[in-house]
Amino acid sequence: MVEGTVWIANEGGGSLTAIDAATNRVATTVAGVEGPHNVQVAPDGASVWTVSGHDGYAAMLSAESLDLHGVVPTGSAPAHVVVSPDGSTAYTSNGADNTVSVIDTSTMKAISTVEVGQGPHGLRPSPDGRWLVVANVADTTLSVIDTRNNRLVTDVEVGNAPAQVAFSPDGRFVYASLNGADAVAKVDMTTRELVDTVAVGDGPIQTYVSGDNRYLLVANQGTEDSPGTTVSVIDTKTFTVKAEVETGQGSHGIVIDPSSRHAYITNIYGDDVAVLDLDELKVVARIPVGDKPNGVSFSSLALDAERDNVTLDVPDAPGGPDDEMGDGHEEGHESGH
Repeated sequence: MVEGTVWIANEGGGSLTAIDAATNRVATTVAGVEGPHNVQVAPDGASVWTVSGHDGYAAMLSAESLDLHGVVPTGSAPAHVVVSPDGSTAYTSNGADNTVSVIDTSTMKAISTVEVGQGPHGLRPSPDGRWLVVANVADTTLSVIDTRNNRLVTDVEVGNAPAQVAFSPDGRFVYASLNGADAVAKVDMTTRELVDTVAVGDGPIQTYVSGDNRYLLVANQGTEDSPGTTVSVIDTKTFTVKAEVETGQGSHGIVIDPSSRHAYITNIYGDDVAVLDLDELKVVARIPVGDKPNGVSFSSLALDAERDNVTLDVPDAPGGPDDEMGDGHEEGHESGH
């Protein structure tokens, strides 16, 4: 088993769950952020970011001590947060404002706001950090942002309700789940044009490409009344579906460990995480977590085996007079796991 920590955002439970990747057991739970839709480990593994869709801020905590480093006000209803490959910048998609907030991670301040398409949701930087691509789920486009000047370069038409994007490891292609079309789009980043689509399961949400560029995974969430239960495994060379794997009720978030052996899928209606073996293409473990698990991210930093649960002391009004934004805040502890 790979060593590290799998971080889960439990949107309904107002918490983050940290899973020990070596044992597939919950290491600790971090409470205190309302409505955390997404979680993102920084590239160096030292910090963990999340967003409060309820209160409109991004928060960063230490991946080791679990201390809250700071909070930054964003636009309204932030959905996802990502961090640039060099760790200097974080970006949030603000679903109700149709904007992206650009955050300086050293000062913990928002330095720019970029207008994008309707309902920005999932977003990811290119592997070299040169571009940021945003999926506009209330639209039919991907917005491409130049990270050198934080300006919108173009909108690429891809299809109905793109929810999340994933880059190929070399940065040439970006793949987008089309939630309203039950398909995945393939965009050539050189020409910034749609080059292909492939049909997948019902209501696809998150996408992720394995580091060895063997597979593109797509989580098929469906709806609460009719949950999707599969992950589509796409062969990146042929851009065809190799397998549909049963993973759980409302497959939503996906991350793949750096060795490209295991994928971790959050099941938003099952309140658990499935561990998918990418060699066997079968689920090898299932881990109960919090209510409505959404985003998921992998850290190569393993937590201590025994950790008390943590409740972050998040200011009521981030950016207000009682919050200096970059200052740390002490966390309280609760007994148990």
